[in-house]
Amino acid sequence: MGRGVAKALAIARTNLTRFLRDRSNYFFVFLFPIGLILIFGLTFGGEGGVTVGVSAGQEPLAQRFVAALEARPGVAVKLYSDEDELRDRVERGDLTAGVVVPPGLQARLEAGEVPQLAFMASGAGAQYQMLVASALDEVAESLRAARLVASRTGSTLADALTLVDAAAAEGQGVTVTREWVGGGAFGDDVQTFDVGAGSQLVLFVFLTGLTSASALIQSRKFGVSRRMLGSPTSAVTIVVGEALGRYVVALFQGAYIMLATRLAFGIDWGDTLGALALLVVFSAVAAGAAMLLGSLFSSDQAAGGVSIMLGLGLAALGGCMVPLEIFGPTMRQVARFVPHSWAVEGYAALLRHGRGLMDVLPNLAVLTLFAVALFALAAWRFRARLLEGA
Repeated sequence: MGRGVAKALAIARTNLTRFLRDRSNYFFVFLFPIGLILIFGLTFGGEGGVTVGVSAGQEPLAQRFVAALEARPGVAVKLYSDEDELRDRVERGDLTAGVVVPPGLQARLEAGEVPQLAFMASGAGAQYQMLVASALDEVAESLRAARLVASRTGSTLADALTLVDAAAAEGQGVTVTREWVGGGAFGDDVQTFDVGAGSQLVLFVFLTGLTSASALIQSRKFGVSRRMLGSPTSAVTIVVGEALGRYVVALFQGAYIMLATRLAFGIDWGDTLGALALLVVFSAVAAGAAMLLGSLFSSDQAAGGVSIMLGLGLAALGGCMVPLEIFGPTMRQVARFVPHSWAVEGYAALLRHGRGLMDVLPNLAVLTLFAVALFALAAWRFRARLLEGA
């Protein structure tokens, strides 16, 4: 028994060594994941820096709105005199969002009109519409008070606004306190790279594990597995050893991403036990899928192509390409059939909602079922391949 375990561990160690010695893996394993987390974070990230462009005149009311927007935490405002230039900047992604304040805002209000501000955003910038709306609400509160003062005193709106500001500065009148109820789409305190870190870890753990199926096929093709079977090594030991080989490769990829993103981007992976538990179980899912794929194909080139297509396809369905929060109700239900979604959801709970190990237990349970099912099918099929000598 002890000798069988030692042989299985030796097979696993050999797989990891061969994986690390393959220079073609260096870019896709070490550099590419970090680059994607950087891009994903800048696209869907949280409070890492929001730049809103504003096209507004110099009239006091428009400048009051600009000041209210600048007062929002983490918001930088850039002023544009040309509306077309502002629109172009938003479309190119240079700005998170843009706001166009119509000219003559104060005169329109005094005339009884209800002027509309134009909000523009591309991609994830739409989530900041509420931030712009909150700044507008702050200005509207002052306007409502000024209109009441103007109606009672017969003064102009501009003079009434001056009186309201003076009263507010002296602490007179009604104090309005705002409180955000609930959380944002991506969490309550989301940093720039928190949204992409968990999803990209899931993507690359599965993809790296899946592509290791090619090495499994090569071992059979070159007769390595057959020679091991001819030695005092049982088929069960070989199956377990090869499964462990796929597992340590996937686990290594995930551990590297967690450590590298911690050092490079300062990402806090939340509850340590929860984050490691998700990595351990999802790596088993990736290893089981790799074993199954490696036992189904006879050509390592064919397996490599299918691995990439399957890995990217499942990642897209599971919320690794676009956050699950952006999915519609139907796609959210479809995603439940993909193991990635359960892992992505678990990491989102840890990184962006401050949850712990107990909160992700349902995710761990479902992922464990996926891993057991995949390993059972893979072990049955791979053992049959060994005994057939294929």
